[in-house]
Amino acid sequence: MLGVYLAAAELTAKGFIVSPTSRSAIGADLLVTDQECRRAWSVQVKTNRKAASFWLVGAHTGKFKSKSHIYVFVNLHGDERPEYIVVASAFVAKHARVTKAKTGSVWYEFRKSKVATRKTEGWELFGDPHPRTTS
Repeated sequence: MLGVYLAAAELTAKGFIVSPTSRSAIGADLLVTDQECRRAWSVQVKTNRKAASFWLVGAHTGKFKSKSHIYVFVNLHGDERPEYIVVASAFVAKHARVTKAKTGSVWYEFRKSKVATRKTEGWELFGDPHPRTTS
């Protein structure tokens, strides 16, 4: 839950309206809208307690993809600012990887290397929190 609240705080600081969902909500941890409720997003947050090169995602990651669904991947760094990687759900669905362990366990993961060349954290996917009203 720490990653969910940290992501919510980042979005709120950027000017968005943010609400956590019920813990039983599948696929979305946050609901986000701009200041005029013209655009809305569902957000899935995945958090690593310690910095890692991948995040575990669900088996149904490919099913949860739309222009309005975004992933926020968080790597915590103790008392330092967390690392955020914001990614469109279609990109995550396309690049999620299935790993099968020798024990028979199946892992679904998204690797940080898939976005390694980006120069920003990706918050711009949400656009402007203060859209211009046209009359």
